[in-house]
Amino acid sequence: MSRLSLPAKSVLLAVGLAAGHPRAGWAQGTTTSPPSLPALPEAISPAPGAKAGPRAGASAAPDSVALREYLRRAAALQAKFKDSEALAAYEAALRVQPQHYGSLWRAAVLSVSIGNRYSDETRKSAYFAAANQYASRALEVQPQAGESNYAMALALFSQAGLLSARDRLRIFKQLRPHVFLAAERRPDMPEAWQLLGRWYYRVAHYNVLEKFFSRVFLGGYPQGASSKKAMEAMEKAHELDPTRIQYSYDLARMYKYQGYRRRAIAVLQQAIKLPTYTSEDLTINRLCQQLLPPLVRATSRRDRLHARWYEQLRSREKPAARE
Repeated sequence: MSRLSLPAKSVLLAVGLAAGHPRAGWAQGTTTSPPSLPALPEAISPAPGAKAGPRAGASAAPDSVALREYLRRAAALQAKFKDSEALAAYEAALRVQPQHYGSLWRAAVLSVSIGNRYSDETRKSAYFAAANQYASRALEVQPQAGESNYAMALALFSQAGLLSARDRLRIFKQLRPHVFLAAERRPDMPEAWQLLGRWYYRVAHYNVLEKFFSRVFLGGYPQGASSKKAMEAMEKAHELDPTRIQYSYDLARMYKYQGYRRRAIAVLQQAIKLPTYTSEDLTINRLCQQLLPPLVRATSRRDRLHARWYEQLRSREKPAARE
């Protein structure tokens, strides 16, 4: 058999990547948690640790009645799960103070949350691109902060779902430092742990072609990811906020894929009892209800098989004991 030329290999690799990984859509399919609600009213001054200099000085604009009103309105709208109106309020606040850190990273996260609701990829792409821009501006103000890095990681992660396989691999490598810094700087932020868990799981399940492409064309694929780390990160998110049904659903599916059926069942049984505040919550609740019965049946079958095997073992041991 003649050896394939490099162009031929590249064509085959592209075809293989386009075919996708059997669980490639797992990370993209899970929902993203809404941002944590801000305090009322949100502080106007820069976050602690901001760099001194012209940029930090520009961020510390004088307090204004208009700015405080926009921030108060945005927080109130978020509390009512009115994301589009809240985003508009943050955008209004940014027109007053373009480098207001809290408004920038929250606008990025809200843009992703709104974009995820559209089935039209054009609209999705527009919102995700806007999220990337807001996150980039937040990083300029606070490059080492947890919130700005979470916003950038989330924007990149969301954009990856609309890209080709090779571009998606590039994005997953690019967002690595952001998602790690988010969890490190804001260990109290459950959405950062959720995103880290999803990143761990997706990278841990790169197939052979994805690993080969990453090594040859991207200088290597991200190291250190594993299913165990993914579950630990998702468990952390669930521990920090057990009322978020998104965390329960993601964690249950990880348990299921790794063979921990009883853990998955316990998480799902609690999840279906959680209150649903939004249409997204209701959708995930239904998905939890669909996921639970097959797991219960599979566990029951396994228990019956184990009980039968145990009885057979005991019946064999009794004659031997009499002898």
